[in-house]
Amino acid sequence: MPFPHIAYGTPRKLPKAQRLEGRVVVLDVAFASRAGGVSFEKVTRPFIEGLGSRLAMWIDHHDHERHADFADDPRFVLRTKAEHGACPELVTPERVRWAGAVDTICCHVDFDGLCSAAKWIRDGIEPYPGADDDARAIDTRLGTPSERAAVLDRALRARPRDDALKGLIIRYLVEGAGDVALLEQFKDASKRLLSLERESRRLATRYAVDEGVAVCDARVRDGAYDKTTLLLLGQQLAPISVVHDETTVTAAARFDSGIDLLAALGLEGGMPTRVSVAAKELADVLARLRALPAPPP
Repeated sequence: MPFPHIAYGTPRKLPKAQRLEGRVVVLDVAFASRAGGVSFEKVTRPFIEGLGSRLAMWIDHHDHERHADFADDPRFVLRTKAEHGACPELVTPERVRWAGAVDTICCHVDFDGLCSAAKWIRDGIEPYPGADDDARAIDTRLGTPSERAAVLDRALRARPRDDALKGLIIRYLVEGAGDVALLEQFKDASKRLLSLERESRRLATRYAVDEGVAVCDARVRDGAYDKTTLLLLGQQLAPISVVHDETTVTAAARFDSGIDLLAALGLEGGMPTRVSVAAKELADVLARLRALPAPPP
């Protein structure tokens, strides 16, 4: 099967449209939210306009009020996190056929995004039975993914800036996820996460709970930490966990909590149960979250 060019993007940082070759499909990349100096108008719209007719399809499952702007454009398959907990299940054979040949895939940098890219290359067929379910379990942090998917997720979290690793994972998935030697490489890569998790558990002892919000100050630490682990540890103490360091404030709640952090913080897009803003907004974030009514048990 043909292997397109792969580019990586996040809601806050997209590649230059003119540098992407040919027709482009965008997978699992949310529209930018209005936070930290970025916005849909500053980041997402210029990218869409830069691609123009070269945009073959955009598939995403993160909430954003600007989805409505593209409701009449069949190239945009935009759903909410509540409708689809992960993106790969939206990549179907029918949509791949409708989009036609693409030269470049621009995908998000986590397991969800890479699995979506691999599934697209495989003409909408799962890399292995249960891959869609694994992506949903990992992206929502509900349920238990397969051991294979957990290894890939941990490797990506251990080496988030390693594009070569991402490329290997996509190729591994495209080829059916049966290469034992490659899986061993991913296991080795994932080992660095152990030290990050140790630091996360140490930082978790700093959590302070007030008005249903567990807050952890991670500005002073002994080394790198895994923010996902630290936020999950906080959610064992309160419905909402907040981690703040020298650059960012991140708030999170369980996927099935019913809590809408976007609405609470006046943001326009992203995941309702995990948001990040600039560190200078800490006081406002805490005031808004502590004013929320208590969620039902």
